[in-house]
Amino acid sequence: MKKVGKPMFFVVVAVIVLLTAMSFFGLSYSYGDNKTTFIKGAGDIRWGIDIRGGVDVTFSPPDDYDATDDEMAAAESIIKVRLVSQNITDSEVYTDYNKDRIIVRFPWKEGESDFNPETAVKELGETALLTFRENTSGPVILEGKDVEKAEAGINPENNEYIVSLKLTSEGAKLFADATGRLVGQKISIWMDDTMISAPNVNQQIPSGEAIISGGSGQYAFTAEEAKSLADKINGGALPFKLETENFSSISPTLGMGARDAMVMAGAVAFALVSLYIIVLYRLPGVVACIALVGQVAGSVACISGFFGNAPSFTLTLPGIAGIILSIGMGVDANVITSERIKEELKNGRTLEGAIDSGFQRTFAAIFDGNITMVLVAAVLMGAFGPPNSILGNLFSPIFRWFGPSATGAIYSFGYTLIVGVIFNFLMGVTASRLMLKSISKYKAFRKPWLFGGEK
Repeated sequence: MKKVGKPMFFVVVAVIVLLTAMSFFGLSYSYGDNKTTFIKGAGDIRWGIDIRGGVDVTFSPPDDYDATDDEMAAAESIIKVRLVSQNITDSEVYTDYNKDRIIVRFPWKEGESDFNPETAVKELGETALLTFRENTSGPVILEGKDVEKAEAGINPENNEYIVSLKLTSEGAKLFADATGRLVGQKISIWMDDTMISAPNVNQQIPSGEAIISGGSGQYAFTAEEAKSLADKINGGALPFKLETENFSSISPTLGMGARDAMVMAGAVAFALVSLYIIVLYRLPGVVACIALVGQVAGSVACISGFFGNAPSFTLTLPGIAGIILSIGMGVDANVITSERIKEELKNGRTLEGAIDSGFQRTFAAIFDGNITMVLVAAVLMGAFGPPNSILGNLFSPIFRWFGPSATGAIYSFGYTLIVGVIFNFLMGVTASRLMLKSISKYKAFRKPWLFGGEK
């Protein structure tokens, strides 16, 4: 590592303090009844059913529709994808094939004290069939199955939100033929029975790509509408429209009071651990505590979504367990390094040599431990996460026999674990090393006993 200047300690501390303040308290602006959130805080975290409660919904096909078992299974799979696309990971989806019913349970959104289940389940039951038609009432040109991928974005020409489509090879051929045949006419784009837009065809489009825009002015997409449309297209269309038999609110199994007690217990445990490592390792212990605060702040930021327009992750009890496990790994990494520095000083090394050697000799063990946990977390997220993700395509078929009831809980655990491990490495190795090398350059802090050596 290159030489570290004296001010680096204060720079790193300032960054960690800023990250901690932003991740816990957020940054928002209120004007009248409107609230604009720039940075999300801990209060914006979406809590799981086990902590906050949620909604119980029963879906069924229309009375005149005789759904097959394959269609019911397909509908269940699409509902799961739609839930995960909204970052609702603590959900339970069951299918009763005998009565043709799908039971869905998912958590309340943070801040919704007057929750309306009917509004919450509306999008889940929509067919979400995307079609391209000649003019506004002509035959269908393309369907959602002809779209390989949909992605929300911004049109650089007018800064309006759009949905970009990448078509399959067959879809690209159909679209090229249609646009070549309909030059000077319109192609309308529909979601179920609602026309989204009807742009004019200026020339043939052979690229296999298309763009959906809501129009201009009041008809333009918002960021949320563009993302929702892209998610529906990627999730696929239901084989039939789902009707809501009943819905109700469900009570939490743990409750917000127990959550607050857990947070308090965690804070007390963190304080005791911090006191112990400071007494035992002195300055390296202080640096370790600062790094651990940064690790926790980074984990909270990734769970809340941090940025105002980013989705929040659903935090469950297993998710909290993942955070605790990653903090334990962070403590372990800092203790190993601090102990090694202490041993190097006892062996007669200079202060700079002890710090460099301490981090170099422990790096491999810490790195291997972190990589191992990342692999474990990745397998859990792949096996119990959305089936259309990269990790899901790799692992979900292997572990499908575990059953769907554990999906949300285990996915939440894997997510918080992998986030915590990444920040453990960033803070426990990189930030800690920068801070220790920086502070060791100050004359007042160059005494070996401050780093665990003898007076």
